[in-house]
Amino acid sequence: MFTFTVRRLLFAVPTLLAISFIIFALLDLAPSDPLSDLPLTIPPEVREQIRLAMGLDQPFIIRYFKWLQQFFINEPLNIFEQITGLTVGSGERMRVLSWATRSPVVDLIVQRLPQTLWVVGLSYLFGVLIAIPIGVISAYRQYSWFDQIGTFVSMVGYSVPTFFTGVLLIVVFSSWLQWFPSIYDTTLVVNSWHSFILQVKQMFLPVLVLTLFNVSQISRFVRASMLDNLNMDYVRTARAKGVKEKIVLLVHVLRNSLIPVVTVIALGVPTIFSGAIITEQVFRVNGLGQLLITAIQGADIPLVQTLTFIFAILIVLFNLIADVLYGILDPRIRYE
Repeated sequence: MFTFTVRRLLFAVPTLLAISFIIFALLDLAPSDPLSDLPLTIPPEVREQIRLAMGLDQPFIIRYFKWLQQFFINEPLNIFEQITGLTVGSGERMRVLSWATRSPVVDLIVQRLPQTLWVVGLSYLFGVLIAIPIGVISAYRQYSWFDQIGTFVSMVGYSVPTFFTGVLLIVVFSSWLQWFPSIYDTTLVVNSWHSFILQVKQMFLPVLVLTLFNVSQISRFVRASMLDNLNMDYVRTARAKGVKEKIVLLVHVLRNSLIPVVTVIALGVPTIFSGAIITEQVFRVNGLGQLLITAIQGADIPLVQTLTFIFAILIVLFNLIADVLYGILDPRIRYE
């Protein structure tokens, strides 16, 4: 397992380099001008000086390698120094700057990340914890009233778009009942019990929308996988040997059924960091999803490049984690 993990990590390096080159090339060659938002009163020579300061006069390949250096070396060192207070090396490092705000891209991402993790992260965690028991019970009691209700709710939750569900909950719980706020206040600081209650109330509706969607998706995978394994020979053998039904279901069947579900869950984790773009727009959650939309609308190429590449890194990483979990869940799987 260790050898397989190291080999996959080494293989991920050229994969990520290829992805980074494609992302940088596609966005860099797009028709956009970072100086288009500057006032028309700025003289042409000043515009040219700004262009030179941003390095736009350099060849494509030079700008690509400088972007990689800033992404993999400069920014990690800056974050390390901010956390530990230690100084690594000397001299000022170049940073990836946003064209729209002229601020470091990593700083913008770090500012938006807590909102995304609070809303999207919690909803995904709740979705997994709720979906697995629902899928197990629905499969074990196939065609029962619980299974029928679970199937109906899952079909509705997965078919209805999140923007419709979000607007519907806002109308019911915010406009009519006035139980929860309709807009997420990102300036709220949790420093007391009262502020904590306010934070929970403003998180309730967006988390509920995303949890319903996640439960609807994951519970269907769990149910289908459980049904496939319940009819296997090893289940009948375990029951014939007198093994308790709870052990058969939770130890043998569930463990083997989670193997394909792990892929769905692991590949869904990167979506936490990319943010729920539509839901964040509906509830005005100032997270990474809204940051990406704003960057695309404003043609902020460095910000879009960095966010897209971070999402690609997370997908490659959690693919590796899913493969490792396969071997943990099923001892028959061996990686040579």
